[in-house]
Amino acid sequence: MNETIRALLTKLGGLPVAVDTLADDADLYAAGLSSFASVQLMLGLEEAFDMEFPDHLLNRKSFASIAAIEATVATIVGDRKVA
Repeated sequence: MNETIRALLTKLGGLPVAVDTLADDADLYAAGLSSFASVQLMLGLEEAFDMEFPDHLLNRKSFASIAAIEATVATIVGDRKVA
């Protein structure tokens, strides 16, 4: 999952730094992630993981770092498997 998130971030994030230089807990907004890019990233994640972000997880905290994105996606996919 981490590799897929990093690949999507590289493709869609528009960051001025190389994604492979960022730690999993690095602040993506401080690294240059814009609101527009976070929406593009969300759409890419939804397609890649065949899921949909619920409204309550569409916030800055969910996209704050690679680790946060991974935890959010895992929660959504896990919730889907339970439902």
